[in-house]
Amino acid sequence: MPPSAVTLGPPPSDERRRRRLALVGGSLGNLVEWYDWFVYASFAIYFADSFFPGDNPTTQLMNTAGIFAVGFLMRPVGGWILGRAADRHGRKSALTLTVTMMSAAALLIAVAPTYGQAGYFGAVVLLLARLLQGMSIGGEYAASATYLTEASARDRRGLGSSFQYVSMTCGQLLGLAILITMQHTLTKEQLGSWGWRVPFALGAVFAVVVFWLRRRLQETDAFKEDGAHDDSARGSLKALWEHRRQAGLVMALTLGGTVAYYTYTTYLTKYLVGSAGMAKTTATLVSFTALALFAALQPLAGMLSDRIGRRPLLITFAVGCTVGTYPIMTALGSASSYWSALGLSLLALVIVTGYTSINAAVKAELFPTRVRALGVALPYAVANALFGGTAEYVALWFKNGGHEKMFFWYVSGCALVSLVTYVLMPDTRDAALSRAEEEAGARSGAAAAAGAAR
Repeated sequence: MPPSAVTLGPPPSDERRRRRLALVGGSLGNLVEWYDWFVYASFAIYFADSFFPGDNPTTQLMNTAGIFAVGFLMRPVGGWILGRAADRHGRKSALTLTVTMMSAAALLIAVAPTYGQAGYFGAVVLLLARLLQGMSIGGEYAASATYLTEASARDRRGLGSSFQYVSMTCGQLLGLAILITMQHTLTKEQLGSWGWRVPFALGAVFAVVVFWLRRRLQETDAFKEDGAHDDSARGSLKALWEHRRQAGLVMALTLGGTVAYYTYTTYLTKYLVGSAGMAKTTATLVSFTALALFAALQPLAGMLSDRIGRRPLLITFAVGCTVGTYPIMTALGSASSYWSALGLSLLALVIVTGYTSINAAVKAELFPTRVRALGVALPYAVANALFGGTAEYVALWFKNGGHEKMFFWYVSGCALVSLVTYVLMPDTRDAALSRAEEEAGARSGAAAAAGAAR
């Protein structure tokens, strides 16, 4: 029996309360962070011409997608700086800092002047805000992934870490819900002139609330145990270099997942509008419904990974994405109704769930405590900067060049690279994240061996 399957009795009530607070604090903060990050993509169709004049809507969207992609370039910087901070000063302090940075960035976008008011200065403000957001989100992913994984019971880490994508998706759903509400209460002219600023202003307010909540979080036992030892190399690039193989694994296993995720989330609405000819309101509703069901699937898949391991889910995702992307995207391009588009979108997101539900746990389980946050943050952020952040731009580039279906093969190819990685890598479910878990596992193993001997 694997150590992760052995339970030593229910935790005391205060321990259960601590774990629940950790789950709520980590998840709600992550929700607001990703709300601010994704609302840019959701409202881009309304503010693109405010910052970039011209008559070609595709070119305007490419400009805003370019700034969206540039934000990803700061994610490795944020992952390095904030991942190091999380490993040296604690997960809690890094989580508090990331949400502060995101609040400031959202406020900048909310007040950015348009092209008509200040020429391209408004686009510069937009760019600066996205760079700050990129830094924040680069640290947020690692800090929340590490915190949620370390704060979960050993036999429930898949479930606990799955809430990272639950909260991430709920952040996007919140943005879409605000968009749908505004689409039904404001005219297109009002949305284009000032309405798009509202969600960014709300994001700044939400972040202030989360700042207060995260100040109440307790540090994880794994960090407190490791932090008691004086280690000047903790959270350093030198320490990460000692685990360069694991860092390479993080990049390779992220490649296919991040491209697929951004294809079927942030790009989906634009694809349904621009390629399938669907009305903006209908396309937004398709995305909202599919993402709501997608969020509900994450804990189920996380629990499944706690029972059967992480690799089976990862391999299922990669096989499905490699062979399924072309037919699914082709069918979505000719979807003529809400229900057909919803069914196809949901099929794609069910496949992607094999990656999203457990990737946070897998990455955290690859590294020791002293470099865990940085090990998750930096290689993941590099992979996202190169592939996740550029997915939408690559899709629009192929479309603008008249070769839209080449993008489908691009997504499949990225998934294939990750598939090879999943097949060759070890399963991480039974990894011990602290000495306490190692000792508990050793005691359980010894007890099981003694029982077998009898």
